[in-house]
Amino acid sequence: MPKWLKLTLGVFAVLFAVAGAAYYWFVVESSMPSDAEYAFDIRDVRRAIGSTPGDRPERIELERVAAFSFPATAIVAGDGWSQREMPVYSFRLVYPDKSIIIDTALDAELGGDNLVAFDEEAYARMNRAMEEASLIVITHEHMDHIGGLTVHPNLAAILPNAQLTERQLSEPARSLPARFEEGVLDGFEPLAYEGFTVIAPGVALIAAPGHTPGSQMVYVQLKNYAEYLFVGDVAWQYRNILTQRQRARLVTQFFLNEDRKAVFGQLAALHALSEAEPDIAIVPGHDGEIVGQLVEAGKLTEGFTLAAD
Repeated sequence: MPKWLKLTLGVFAVLFAVAGAAYYWFVVESSMPSDAEYAFDIRDVRRAIGSTPGDRPERIELERVAAFSFPATAIVAGDGWSQREMPVYSFRLVYPDKSIIIDTALDAELGGDNLVAFDEEAYARMNRAMEEASLIVITHEHMDHIGGLTVHPNLAAILPNAQLTERQLSEPARSLPARFEEGVLDGFEPLAYEGFTVIAPGVALIAAPGHTPGSQMVYVQLKNYAEYLFVGDVAWQYRNILTQRQRARLVTQFFLNEDRKAVFGQLAALHALSEAEPDIAIVPGHDGEIVGQLVEAGKLTEGFTLAAD
């Protein structure tokens, strides 16, 4: 074999090996780090909820406002390149005399060409629900969770009821293209807490920084003692928790700028919780299958029921 051919083949072999290793590292590999940790004890949250007086929520409603579509491996590393739907939800906790909104989705303009579906009627109902809500909380500061709040036409009136945290407002670039107009947050007092905090009867926020600095989970205990944990984008879909596998490193490192080890610790804690407490309904940020099962079981109700309806 001529020397030039040997050299050429050798170069191609090296390039192939490097490309293969890079593909595995950035698209497939998702091993749980041995030092991934997350301190979380549901018993502490329950005790705090139990000592908080007042009526707990009677039911939880949802609106499916929009949807994205991502390759499977972007959601769970190594799952291949077939497309998976990523619904965008807003949830409403209904009390006898008030309501709380969890996540505010986004409008069609913010979603742009990235959206594969958008429900204008659902978005309009969510906008009205925000005006009626006693509190508005978001699981984290990405545009598909905070966007509906930032562009609300009556933002000045509803902003005092928004329980945005210091961490959620600490890095505005995380929310782009969603943004609060200049001056809107002047005088706004963000919520600061460590660990967890009860914000209303039956509702607690649990800090879970990693996916974003302001990521948090929302624990809900209904009047009938049914329990829910809205985990936001700690897990995009339940399969992240089941397999304890993260999003592809290509996504977390170059697009999301996540603290990957922190999220792994949270996935491990959620996996342990799901095994120890199977009756707690764990609701990932974008899992249509899980949400559909909860609706079918009567644990979630489709559509916001508003005073004017």
